[in-house]
Amino acid sequence: MSDAGEMDEDGEADGLRKIIHVDMDAFFASVEQRDNPALQGKPVAVGGSGGRGVVAAASYEARKFGVRSAMPSVTARRLCPDLIFVRHRFDVYKEVSQQIRAIFRHHTDLVEPLSLDEAYLDVTEDRLGIGSATRIAQLIRQEIKAKTRLTASAGVSYNKFLAKLASDQNKPDGICVIKPGQGARFVQSLPIRRFHGVGPKGAEKMAKLGIETGADLAEKDIAFLRANFGSFADYLYRAARGIDLRPVRPNRIRKSVGGERTFSEDISSGPALRETLGNIVDIVWERIERAEAKGRTVTLKMKYTDFQIVTRARSLSHNVADKAEFAAIGHALLEELLPLPLPIRLMGLTLSNLDRGEQEERPRNDAQLSLL
Repeated sequence: MSDAGEMDEDGEADGLRKIIHVDMDAFFASVEQRDNPALQGKPVAVGGSGGRGVVAAASYEARKFGVRSAMPSVTARRLCPDLIFVRHRFDVYKEVSQQIRAIFRHHTDLVEPLSLDEAYLDVTEDRLGIGSATRIAQLIRQEIKAKTRLTASAGVSYNKFLAKLASDQNKPDGICVIKPGQGARFVQSLPIRRFHGVGPKGAEKMAKLGIETGADLAEKDIAFLRANFGSFADYLYRAARGIDLRPVRPNRIRKSVGGERTFSEDISSGPALRETLGNIVDIVWERIERAEAKGRTVTLKMKYTDFQIVTRARSLSHNVADKAEFAAIGHALLEELLPLPLPIRLMGLTLSNLDRGEQEERPRNDAQLSLL
C-alpha cells in the first residue's frame, strides 16, 4: 500500500480518503435496556421466544453465553436459561436511527447507511472543517451518547473495508484507527474468519489449503486463488492487502431484501428444509417490514455440498401482500426442488423487483444472514 501524501498530526494522509464506519453496540437490545431499567445488566434477546422464534438481537450479557442474532430462540434459551425475550419495536429503533443519522449529516453529506444501526461516512472534506477523521469519530460517539444514551463503536481508516474491520476491533464503546501504511499489516494479523464473506465452510476449506490468517492468504498468488475460489478470488486478493477502492455511496438504490443461512451441518430431509425455510421467512420478513420494502419477486437460493448453487424465483403481477404470501411462495419454490439430489449447506430467501424509490437499508452483515 502507498503512504502517499503528507501525514497530519493524527497520522492521516493527504490524497487518501478519510472513512469512518460507525456501528451501534447491540442496538436493538441496548434500546430495550435503555427504556426499561429492569433489563439493564441482564441477558436480553429481541425476538420471538416461541418454538419457531428467532433472535433478532442480543445484549452483550447474553452474548457471553453464546447467544447471537439469527439464532433460533430455542437454541438461545438452551445456552442461556435466564435469557429475557422482548418483542421488537421497529418504530422506536427507526426513530433512534434517524437521530443518529442526523448526527452523521452534521459532519458530512456522504453517509452510506448499511442498516438502522451502522453506516459508512466519508469525512475527507467534513462540513465543520475539523480535518481529522479520528477527532470526528470521537465527536460523533460523544454526540450519540449524549442524545440517545446509547454507545457506538467506530473504525477509522482510508477505505471502507478497513474501517469496518476496525469498528469491530474494540467493541463495545470503542474506537480503532488504522492509519495509512498499516492496513496490510493489520489485515494480515487477523484470522481468516474475520474477512467478510468467509463463512464456516469457507474457513474450513481455506484451512485445508493452509490459509488460516490474512498473512497466509497474502502469500497466495492470484492464479492459485482463482483456481480454488473462482470469482471470489479477486476480492480475497485485494482484501489480504487492505485494498478497497469502493466510494461511500449516500444514495444507493435497494435492489432486494433477503437473508441467507449457512448451516453448521448439511441438511437434506424435507422436514428439516421446511423448518429451516420457516425460520428464514421469519427473519427476512422482519427485515422487509423494517425497511418498508414492497416487491413482486421471491427468490429461493440453495447451495449444495458440491458448491453448486440453484435458484428458483416467482414473480407476481402485484407486490407480495404479507408475510403469509411471502412464506407460501417460498415454500412452493422449495417443494419444486424436492427431493434434493444432494444435501445443502446454505439456504436463502429474497424479495426483489422492489418499488422504485426504495432506498438502501440493508440488514446486518451486508445482507447475509449467517448462523456462525
